[in-house]
Order: sequence, then structure tokens, then C-alpha cells
Amino acid sequence: MEQFDVVIAGGGMVGAAAALGLAQQGLTVAILEGQAPESFDQQQAMDLRVSAISPHSVALLTRLGAWDSIMQMRVCPFKRLETWDQPECRIRFNADEMKMDRLGFIVENRVIQLGLWQQFSSYHNLTLLCPARMVHSKAGKNGYQVELDDGRQIQTKLLVGADGANSQVRQQAGIGVTAWDYRQHCMLINVETELPQQDITWQWFTPRGPRSFLPLPGHQGSLVWYDSPKRIKQLSTMSQQQLQAEVETHFPAELGSVKVLNWGSFPLTRRHAQRYFKPGVVLLGDAAHTINPLAGQGVNLGFKDADVLLHEIEKAGKEWARTSVLQAYECRRRPDNLLMQGGMDVFYATFSNSLFPITLVRNIGLKVAEHTGPIKKQVLKYAMGM
Repeated sequence: MEQFDVVIAGGGMVGAAAALGLAQQGLTVAILEGQAPESFDQQQAMDLRVSAISPHSVALLTRLGAWDSIMQMRVCPFKRLETWDQPECRIRFNADEMKMDRLGFIVENRVIQLGLWQQFSSYHNLTLLCPARMVHSKAGKNGYQVELDDGRQIQTKLLVGADGANSQVRQQAGIGVTAWDYRQHCMLINVETELPQQDITWQWFTPRGPRSFLPLPGHQGSLVWYDSPKRIKQLSTMSQQQLQAEVETHFPAELGSVKVLNWGSFPLTRRHAQRYFKPGVVLLGDAAHTINPLAGQGVNLGFKDADVLLHEIEKAGKEWARTSVLQAYECRRRPDNLLMQGGMDVFYATFSNSLFPITLVRNIGLKVAEHTGPIKKQVLKYAMGM
């Protein structure tokens, strides 16, 4: 039976980052993934799934050797961020105020994953098993025994669940999850924009849900449309021309004329694992928590998870496999994840309410916040992981 120090279930962005970091520390690592990401070509259409990558995440990706590879593919830096309900009551963030070159980057998830995967071959102690999925795991005296879908058995001191919101690692470890449905669906629409607006991301709140714009390279953008499941289902069945007309009717004038390129949708659900670890097993990213995608913080929280776990394992030295190391990881990450989840929920609930007193208070709040420089900067610094 093959032996590894660490087996990571899930080769997405967070799992791949954790694998590289652990390999850099000299541990033997196996990473399991059912399907390799499609190779990159500049002529490919933009993927629907994109993330707003914070400076903290860029720093981690740089340390892992992946950021240069990502930059050579496709990224879109942005300098400005705006949020509003009524057009005259906006809160604006600008990189210049922070004495920074940019606030972050909008990057396709697959491009981030590819940039990380391209580093795997640099580590002889990192084994990629793909296609391979975990079908069963069993705790033992010295960690976990993992059975793969091809019948292979592998042994590991630490099993890492980075296998997404419906994590098999979490379920088989018997770790419960608290979850609820937001009773809204989210539609992602890639568009070609007539106006040059590749340095700004914005969110406009309506009684039916937010509308957002994330810039992409080459006069393209990703639109995010929150609405009732019934409405999103209706939009999803429309032709390209019909959907384009709906976008131009229901998005703000800031967007300008667009050409719809691609679209897809998914339900919004919040989940939080009741624990992040058990002896010999630990959860990262969406396996531990999912968040309302309103501020694009999901993958940044996952990268923070990976970063903290790497730090705690490195600090422990030869004692890295002790349960106390996993406990230290949870103590550092759980409060931050809860704070971000709760903050996004309060923000979402407040701005989705159409009652006049709440509408009045939130618009006054935005107007005041726009002119409270130090507080505004602190909020932005926290969101950026600084």
C-alpha cells in the first residue's frame, strides 16, 4: 500500500495551493482529482466562473510559484469599486486612496487552477492522481486509509478535504454542517461591453437582489444577477437576443450596451462545517464553509485557510501531524470565516429589504460612509486580507 504524509481530496484552487505549500515543506503529498482542467488557449471564450483575487491571495500564489504563470494567461486588474442603492448615495473605493497600484484582479477559476497545476512537476514528492476519486476513507491508528475509485488503497497521516461544498471527506469523517438556503438563485452572464470599464467592479442593489459587474480582459465583463429561482429559471431559457434585451433593461446605465456571450446559474446556499477537523482529517475552503458570493470572497477565504494550515504545520516541525496543530488552524480560521459570513449576510439582508425606513437608513449610511475616510479604508483593508 502506498504511503503519503498527506492526501488531499480535491485538486481545485484551494486543494492545489495546499498541495504545493506542503510539498515545499518537504512532505510527501498525493492530490486526488477526478478531472484535469482544460488546457489554456488565448482564443478560448472566457469561463463563467471567475474570482476577485485579493492582494493576500496574490502573495500566497506568488510564494507557491504560480502567479507568474497565471499572469501569462489572462487576468484583469481593477482599481475601483462602487456600491449603491440609489445612484446619488454611493460608496466608492479607489486604489489611489490606498496608495496601491490596484485593489485586486478578476481571474477565471480555471486559469488559477492551471497556474497551480503547472508547478506540480517541480516537486518529486508531490504525486498527482488524476483521474482519481476517493470512494471511502477509514480512520486508523496512524491516520487514514483511503480507497480510490479504481480500487487502489493509499495510507496517509493527514487527509485533507478540499473537495468542495458537498465534501465526501467531511461526510465520511462524520462532521456535521449547518446550512440554509438564501431562497435566491444567481445567474452569471459573460458579455462584451461597448464602454471601456475594465478598471472597475460595481454592485447595484435592487429589491429583487443585487446586480454586479466584474471586469474581464478585452472589453469583456462578468455580470452577476441575483433573483428568485423562478425568475432566474425564466432567464436561463431565453435566447441570446432575449437575454441581452433583459440585461439592458434591468442593469444600470453604467453598463452601457452589451453583447451576451455565455450564461449559467446556480442556487445560493450558506454552509458551515460544525468542526474543521478530527484527528487525522482537516477541511479547507468550500468543504469547511461557503459564503454568499456577493463580494467575491469565497476563494480568498479558502486561500487564507490553506495559508494558515501551511503556517501551523511548518511551525510544528516534526510534530506537524499532531491534532493540536489542526486545532490551532481551526482557532485561527473559524472566527474570521464566521465574521465574513455574518457580515455578508447582514449586508445582503439589509440591502435586499425594500421597507422605506430601512431604505432611508441604508442610503444615509452609504452617504456617510463615503466621507469617513479612515473607516472606509479599514473596511477595504479587511476585505483585501491586509
